Amino acid sequence: MRYINRSIEKEIIKASRAFPAILLTGPRRAGKTTLFKKLFPKASYYLLEDPDIISRVRMDPRSFIEEVKLPAIFDEIQNVPELFNYIRTLIDSHPNRYGQWYLTGSQDAPLMKGVSESMAGRAAVFHLLPLSLNESEKVSMLAGGFPEIIAKPGSASVWFRSYIQTYLERDVRSISAIKDLATFRRFLSLLASRAGSILNKTDIAAPLGVSVPTLSEWLNILEISGQIIVVPPFYENFGKRLIKSPKIYFIDSGLVCYLLGIEAEKALQRSTFLGPVFEGFAASEIIKHQLNTGKRKEIYYFRDQQGLEVDFIVPEGNGRLIVMEAKATRSVRPDMGASLNRLSRAVSRYKVDKYVIHLPPAKGTGKELTTLSPGIKAIPVTGINTIWQK
Repeated sequence: MRYINRSIEKEIIKASRAFPAILLTGPRRAGKTTLFKKLFPKASYYLLEDPDIISRVRMDPRSFIEEVKLPAIFDEIQNVPELFNYIRTLIDSHPNRYGQWYLTGSQDAPLMKGVSESMAGRAAVFHLLPLSLNESEKVSMLAGGFPEIIAKPGSASVWFRSYIQTYLERDVRSISAIKDLATFRRFLSLLASRAGSILNKTDIAAPLGVSVPTLSEWLNILEISGQIIVVPPFYENFGKRLIKSPKIYFIDSGLVCYLLGIEAEKALQRSTFLGPVFEGFAASEIIKHQLNTGKRKEIYYFRDQQGLEVDFIVPEGNGRLIVMEAKATRSVRPDMGASLNRLSRAVSRYKVDKYVIHLPPAKGTGKELTTLSPGIKAIPVTGINTIWQK
C-alpha cells in the first residue's frame, strides 16, 4: 500500500527533537504504526500485542527494557502499561537524549493515565485520526478515511465488518467486561442512526433494553477508543436558556454509512441520513485539522430553547470565534446563514467569522471560498482546511 503523507508529520518531527518520547494515540487502523515507521526508519520495532513479547515483559520487564535497541517503536503499549515506569527511569538517566521512544496506543483514556502518572514532561502526546481530505482526495463521506479503505475501496464492506468484530473482541472487552456483544452491535447501529442529534440516553437505552448507566459506559468506551466525537454545547451567558446535552458524531463517516447499510454514493445522496452524515463528516474534518496542526480538540455547537441552532463553534483565542453551518447541498443560498447572523449578534463581544460548509461540486474537488452574503462565506467541505490558512 502506497504511503500517504500525513499532515501531522511536521509536528511529530519537531517534537522528536525536544522530547525523549512521543506518544501517538488514536483509533485502530488509523495509520499510527505506518507513520512512525516512515518517519523513523532506523528505529527498532516491538509489537506489544505479540503474546510472546507480552509474556517476556510481564515476567521480567527490566530485562526486556535493557535489551531494547534505541530508538524504538513500542506498538500498542496500552497492553503493558507497566513499561511506563521503566521507560521513565531510562529517560531520567539520560534527560538530554531526544527522540528515543515512540509509543502508540489505541485507547486514549487508560493510556493517558499512565502518561500523566509516569511520563509527565517527558512525552509529547499526539492523536492520529483516519485520513483527512487535506491528505487524500479519495477521502469521502461514503468511504471515510481509513487508509486501507482508501487503498482498496472495493473491500469496504468486508473491511468494516471485520473492523467492528475485531474492535469488539479487542478494545471493547479490554476496557469493559461486556457480555452481550450482540446488543452492543445493535447499539452501534442505533447510535449511527442518531448521529448529529442531541444525545438523549434514555431514548437510546430503551429500545436496547439496557440501563442508562450501561449506555453511558458504552459511550465512554467508544469515546476513549477513538470511535466517536462528543461535541458539547457552547456555554455563554447569553440571557437565553440553553440546551446542555452534547451531540454525538462518529470519527469516520465510512463506518457510519456501513452501520446504516448505505453502500453506494447514489444511495447516500437519496438517504434521509445524508444531512447528519455530512454534518459528522465536517465535524471530523475540523477536528482532524486541529489535531494535525498541534492544537487541542475544541469544537462546540449552539442551541437554545427558542430554536436558535448553529452546528459548530470553534474558539480561536483572542476573542475570536469561527461559527459554521453544515449544509448537505451543492446549491447554497444566503438564507442558509441566517442562524449564523443571529448568533453573531448575541455574542457581540466576540469577533465572529461565519461560514456555510457545503457539498463539493459534482466534478473536481473544489476548494473555492465565495461570499454568500455580507459577512458570511460559503466553502465546500473539500476546502474546509483553508479557513485556517488565511
